[in-house]
Amino acid sequence: MKNTLALLSGLSVLALAGCSSQQDYQTASGSYDYLDVSQRASVKVPEGLDSPEFSQQYELPNVGDGADNNLIGRSLSVQSPALVLPLVAGSRVEEGSDSAVVVFDQVDDSKPLEDAIWDTVLSFLEEKQIGVESFDKAAGKLVTDWTVERIVSDDSWYDFSDAKTSEVSRRFVFQLDVKAHGRSAALSASLDDYKMKSSSGDAETLASINEMTERREEIGILNEVLGHYEYQIKLDESKRIAQIRSGLNIEMGFDGDGAPAYVVDAQYDIAWPRMLLVLRKMGFDVKDLDKSTGLLFVSYNDEDSGWWSGLFSDDKDLLEKGEYRLKVQAIGENKTSITFMNDESEPFEPNQVADLYDQFARVMTEDNLDI
Repeated sequence: MKNTLALLSGLSVLALAGCSSQQDYQTASGSYDYLDVSQRASVKVPEGLDSPEFSQQYELPNVGDGADNNLIGRSLSVQSPALVLPLVAGSRVEEGSDSAVVVFDQVDDSKPLEDAIWDTVLSFLEEKQIGVESFDKAAGKLVTDWTVERIVSDDSWYDFSDAKTSEVSRRFVFQLDVKAHGRSAALSASLDDYKMKSSSGDAETLASINEMTERREEIGILNEVLGHYEYQIKLDESKRIAQIRSGLNIEMGFDGDGAPAYVVDAQYDIAWPRMLLVLRKMGFDVKDLDKSTGLLFVSYNDEDSGWWSGLFSDDKDLLEKGEYRLKVQAIGENKTSITFMNDESEPFEPNQVADLYDQFARVMTEDNLDI
């Protein structure tokens, strides 16, 4: 008996939960009988009697001239407002803005901000298999092709035979306004056209949807682009870390000034952090550095350099304890030079560079260096 009651109770809870979960979350719950209520006439005071004082405390204000009189009852959405989510580092929303606009400030100098944003938009559209109707980069405008989404909704959680389907087609315009200095840009999304057809015969167009629905569509697509942008940044960062930890090919050559140097097969942004790992592994202490100039100020003291102790201080006296400088310099699209110098910024002689090559290359080509 107890088991039967427990089973019935569980089914009741499940039924209630199923019904409540299928309630239309876009409209208010409860009765809409108030829509049929008419305004009562004011109290009429018979002639000869004093009129009582009426309070205006609960008087309803007049509807503004710009208000949409159709937004009543089930036509009034109670959804929370759509908000632009600036997930990307350096992105923000202008205070007080209610449009689908996000502002980007450049934080990564690996490519121009304008190119980075457009590359993201195009990559997002390609991933979602959304065509491009027109793209004018000079004018900062991209118009998408139609995107078609099929939506299935159930009238009842237990009866799937009553499922209704609707087909929603949208077309968007992305506008990119770049500041003259090129380090700040605003990306906006606007709904260019809209069509909705349902199996029940309902239909909507851009002209028939309200302003809130239009804004929700625009902010929705913009947030999808921002989410894709953030994902791409994280993916690129993971790839970059993997490259930094992996061994890099190295050979002897010359830097941009013609001084003897080591040439690494990597971009500057990969070779620079890799160099910091290599120096630490070899027992160098980095005293100061400047990535913008590529200069590293280091000291070599083999006393605390573990099994590397004495590596450069053997019978050949390859490298004495003391202060040194290194210059890391991009010399091509995927080539970076590393120049050893003394504390007077004088490059090592070719024979010194050749003598150090084997030991230096051994660490530079080693995989899985700790970060």
